[in-house]
Amino acid sequence: MIRRAAARAAVGSTILAAALALLAPVPAAAAQGPAGSANGAAGCGPAGELHFVCGAHHPEDMVRIPGTRWVIVSAFVPGGGLQVLDTRALTLRRWYLGSPGERGAGRRAGAADCPGSPEGGELDTQGLSLRALSSGHYRLYAANHGGRESIEIFDVSMAGGAPVPRWRGCVLMPAGDAANAVSSYPDGTIIATVLNRPGTTKADFMRGRPTGAVFAWRPGTEGFRLLPGTGLPGNNGLTAAPDGKRFYVVAFGLHAIYMYSASDTRRPIRAATAPGFMPDNVHWEGGRLIAAGMTYDEPACGGVRKIINGHADPMLCHRGYVVAALDPHTLHYTVLAHGGPNPAFNGATTGLIVDNRLWISSYQADRVAYRALSGAKPGG
Repeated sequence: MIRRAAARAAVGSTILAAALALLAPVPAAAAQGPAGSANGAAGCGPAGELHFVCGAHHPEDMVRIPGTRWVIVSAFVPGGGLQVLDTRALTLRRWYLGSPGERGAGRRAGAADCPGSPEGGELDTQGLSLRALSSGHYRLYAANHGGRESIEIFDVSMAGGAPVPRWRGCVLMPAGDAANAVSSYPDGTIIATVLNRPGTTKADFMRGRPTGAVFAWRPGTEGFRLLPGTGLPGNNGLTAAPDGKRFYVVAFGLHAIYMYSASDTRRPIRAATAPGFMPDNVHWEGGRLIAAGMTYDEPACGGVRKIINGHADPMLCHRGYVVAALDPHTLHYTVLAHGGPNPAFNGATTGLIVDNRLWISSYQADRVAYRALSGAKPGG
């Protein structure tokens, strides 16, 4: 027993040391973002009402570790891994890049056919979701496109005041389907959206045609199953109610959010079109949902998104942004913040509130933006 305890302690120390090493600052050379970044040419100083933390790699989604200054950030590029943002120190660092042969402590999570931990340099993360397990311990889900189409599962613990990730397992997506957003129920069931199923295009959902779906995986089953009635024009952001009785999913082509009962998905309960913007990701905050996205009808970009020669406009023209709170029962929106086109930041996807700052992520950028709320100064 003593030898086993010592071995476990040694393994734990090794994992912690590796995690802390990944918390080293991003090298200055990386601060301009990946090649082709839509916002990489701008400096990192403030632009209009927005301030920035640079060095990100297409931070498509963000989730806050409750009650802390830490925000986990996806990296929507090949090899991007996962990033972590310190909202007080205003630093963003590489956090997890994949580790061949890694094993989680205790019983593996996820499906039995998961082939193993992500290879280093392959992890390409998009939607994120975080669920509390116990005090200081959380379960993180990440939609992954690197090496496989999957939902990757991590345990996150607080060690020395900083979050430490440990890979626990994965669930592979059905062949041909790529997850966009992910959420979970209290019993461990995972739900995920697919924006475009095989044979559909972005132009299709812009025309209002159903292109996507919501899939569910229950622990102990073999794989994801499609939830009937969830085919929408561009299934995008997704979040489950904390009690697991309902979920909310974005129909990106209709710039609307749909509410579903988890027990019967054949028809949505109701839907609400967003006021002047295209919701992307949605997350819970203080009993309400926070949705963020680009301005729908942007004069600087010639109005609404267009179909050109049969293809959807890639939205590289800089659009304004809107962040709004959504009442989960009435589906009434309250706009929290908005801004016009900004040469330093485009492609808004997620809004998070931390210590009276509003943080905004982007699927295009090499930075995360922040601004004040309620009249406070951004640095205050």
